Amino acid sequence: MDKVVFYLLILLNTIQYVYGAGINITPLDFVKTSCKTTRNQALCVNSLSSYAGSIQGSDQQLAKAAIAVSLNNAKSAAALVSKLSGTSKLKPQEYQALKDCVNSMSSCIASLTQSVQELGKMGQFKGKNFDWHMNSLQTWVSSALTDQNTCAGGFSDRSMNGKVKDALNKKMNSVAQVTSNALALVNGFALRHKAGTHKP
Repeated sequence: MDKVVFYLLILLNTIQYVYGAGINITPLDFVKTSCKTTRNQALCVNSLSSYAGSIQGSDQQLAKAAIAVSLNNAKSAAALVSKLSGTSKLKPQEYQALKDCVNSMSSCIASLTQSVQELGKMGQFKGKNFDWHMNSLQTWVSSALTDQNTCAGGFSDRSMNGKVKDALNKKMNSVAQVTSNALALVNGFALRHKAGTHKP
């Protein structure tokens, strides 16, 4: 983990050097470079490239866009869960797992909604106040990811194998990937803010 943080700091310093050297990097270049800190780089670029114009090289706006993408995906996943729970001929354990999943996704959406709202206000916080709000933000995004994994985990047993499990796993894997990316970009924003190299 220490190596990951070390390389992340090197990458963030490189981005700062490029800015400082006055080299023109486009908003899309900023997104692509930032996405190199995520686990799912291609997905990160694909999901955020359309936001490049509004992000404009801002760490805060990048993180906000990433969480907004995660929130939209979570809402879509919650809609699928709701639809699946109304499917006829569900096994009793499938019905219970979907019912639990509805609760998990409701909590997930609440956490991501709070995160988007919090990120919109981060520019007005300084020092320890910023750290406190950033910790809350990181906790919410982490909680959302946990809720997503909990939902998928309800179908881990082999007895649940079938179309319902396949449809749910495909959707939950997708939303977990964008949420993981969002968390990485939020953490990058926090690191660069501490290092004083962030762009508001």
